[in-house]
Amino acid sequence: MNPTKSTTKKSKGLTAEERAALKERLKEEKAEREGKAAESDVLAKIAEMPEPDRSMAKRLHEIIKASAPALSPKTWYGMPAYANKDGKVICYFTAAAKFNSRYATFGFNDDANLDEGAMWPTSWALTELTPAEEAKIAALVKKAVS
Repeated sequence: MNPTKSTTKKSKGLTAEERAALKERLKEEKAEREGKAAESDVLAKIAEMPEPDRSMAKRLHEIIKASAPALSPKTWYGMPAYANKDGKVICYFTAAAKFNSRYATFGFNDDANLDEGAMWPTSWALTELTPAEEAKIAALVKKAVS
């Protein structure tokens, strides 16, 4: 092996999906500065999703609104998110189709009050929502805003 030759792989940069998400985020920030961010944007993004992402996102929207009415729906990187009164995203949904993943993701950011000891989960893979998952999500959202 030649010690002067680099053995690290070069990054290919961002994927097309990641670039699209960043462009979405820039549009969202502009809309927020102009006071145009609204729940209607979230519902429109949900409506654009393919199934089963759309059904899960609709149901999550209902669960979050019922569990934590103080959170405001907004889009975040083109996906549904829910922010506190300071505008900080507490929880979010990422459709499986967004990054060609085999599962959707429901997660929390660091402003969520979920701390338990030195280690705790901050996101979950979702393939479907049953009453058991819905109950767990409702409890987590309530705890996150407590």
